[in-house]
Amino acid sequence: MSDRPLQEPTLLLLTALADEPRHGYGLIQEIDAISNGRVRMRTGTLYGALDRLLQQGLIRVEREEVVDGRARKVYALDETGRGVLAAETRRLRAVVAEAERRMAAHSTPAVRPKGALA
Repeated sequence: MSDRPLQEPTLLLLTALADEPRHGYGLIQEIDAISNGRVRMRTGTLYGALDRLLQQGLIRVEREEVVDGRARKVYALDETGRGVLAAETRRLRAVVAEAERRMAAHSTPAVRPKGALA
């Protein structure tokens, strides 16, 4: 894995698996919840991303089960994936802290309307 920032779909997938294993449809629902409906992952995109993350060793198939006669894989975050997610979380925190610092350093005091009490 490189030191490049994670693409948002990858970040969301790893985040969705951080607390518990999930199957494909569960991942789609969780990503929708995490992103407040902003990201709606399509099935084809999801399974392409899952295959890539499996190959990279960031996730694993926790188990396979049959539900209503259909095979279903349940995916889990691997330790390598957990480390990548933790590193990305630290990187994002540092960027946010720097953005907040710069905005605070260049903010202007709030203008009070005439007649407002101090």
